[in-house]
Amino acid sequence: MSASNLTRRGALGRGAAAAAGLALPTIFTGTARAFTNEPRGKTVTLGFAVPQTGPYADEGDDELRALQLAVEHLNGGGDGGMLATFSSTALDGSGILGRKVDFVAGDTRTDPDAARDAVKGMIGKDGAVMITGGSSSDVAITVQDLCQDAGVIFMAGLSHSNDTTGRNKRANGFRQFFNAYMSGAALAPVLVKQYGADRKAVHLTADYTWGWTQQASIQAATEALGWQTVDNILTPLDTSDFSDFVQQAMESGADVLILNHYGGNMVNSLTNAVQSGLRDRQVNGKQVEIVVPLYSRLMASGAGENVKGILGTTNWHWSLPDAGSQALTKSFTARYGAPPSQAAHTCYVQTLLYADAVTRAGSFAPCAVVEALAGGDSSLPGISSGANKGFLFDGLGNGPTLYRGADHQCFKDVLVVRGKERPSSEFDLLEIVEVTPTAQIWYEPDNPMFAGGDLGTCNDGS
Repeated sequence: MSASNLTRRGALGRGAAAAAGLALPTIFTGTARAFTNEPRGKTVTLGFAVPQTGPYADEGDDELRALQLAVEHLNGGGDGGMLATFSSTALDGSGILGRKVDFVAGDTRTDPDAARDAVKGMIGKDGAVMITGGSSSDVAITVQDLCQDAGVIFMAGLSHSNDTTGRNKRANGFRQFFNAYMSGAALAPVLVKQYGADRKAVHLTADYTWGWTQQASIQAATEALGWQTVDNILTPLDTSDFSDFVQQAMESGADVLILNHYGGNMVNSLTNAVQSGLRDRQVNGKQVEIVVPLYSRLMASGAGENVKGILGTTNWHWSLPDAGSQALTKSFTARYGAPPSQAAHTCYVQTLLYADAVTRAGSFAPCAVVEALAGGDSSLPGISSGANKGFLFDGLGNGPTLYRGADHQCFKDVLVVRGKERPSSEFDLLEIVEVTPTAQIWYEPDNPMFAGGDLGTCNDGS
């Protein structure tokens, strides 16, 4: 994908022509601390890299809606959304440091090479000072590396692989979304309570970094509580018909099928599994169960009746009663006619967190932003760990949340959800079974599932 294929550019509240394209990343050397794409003039440009085609396109479309809404709120439009509930009061609707927020957006196609080309154009041609978005961890890791080398900030959107803030963590990169380890730690106790400890599981796993770490996390967490893992069957990301893989799983002797799939892949694999009659079978004297470790409302909508009763985890849900969640849900629904997905929520929040860090730092310089987002001395209550230091905030959903300085991973409560048997509307498809406290999903930076990476140092690009 070339820079010419960028699909959208605009400063909500201003004309799209307000920001001029730049031929190359601009490094101004006349300031005390030069950095890539230092904003000049009355606007600042953010880059939104989202999948608008491919298996995660539904998530990407919702991300883009949320990102546009965040830009509107930052520029003083609409009802302000979460600006009014955020525990930091630095943002006032006047843009970022007095500059109106402009944006460019491109289709990553759920493909690392396409994403790399698109983001290069955003940074080099359009002068983006921050990149966010994405619904694939392969894409997120690729873009995070590019941003680290270019000297811009990357605020990961929907990226769930342990590697994003594990062995592939970078100083210029940040993730508000939870990860595969957290899903395992939250979900496994609920699975054992619901289905018993004497279970045999077979996994169908998307064959890339997210699928690998999701499967490893769920296997470790369930086996620690008594389950056995019979097999792990890898499936290509571009698979649309999972019937043969489901048949292979049915022949494995397992009585639980775990679908480590996301987006359209999860919709298709779950549909194939249900249509095969798997949920009506008994194996080992037990009713066969299906588990989807990572859920979203959009996936539940796509899978329809097939999600009823199926357990999984999610980063956030529009029905949460806290003021921040309800503010975003109200604002998003009024604009788009549907509540936001977890992908929409995390991209909206990441954009606000970036703008807030710039405002508190008084600078767009990446190293100043890194310090504002990760260099604090705050900590989450109830967790005795030397690594429990960073930027603590609230009011953006999920309760008190820590951006940990050691790896730039957010820590917060995790939701275990189940497909509703009797939904009250087309959007009321998931019910919250348990709000897992942060202490239960906490891990140290040297946890073996995250070992091997080096955060390194921030890069201003100068």
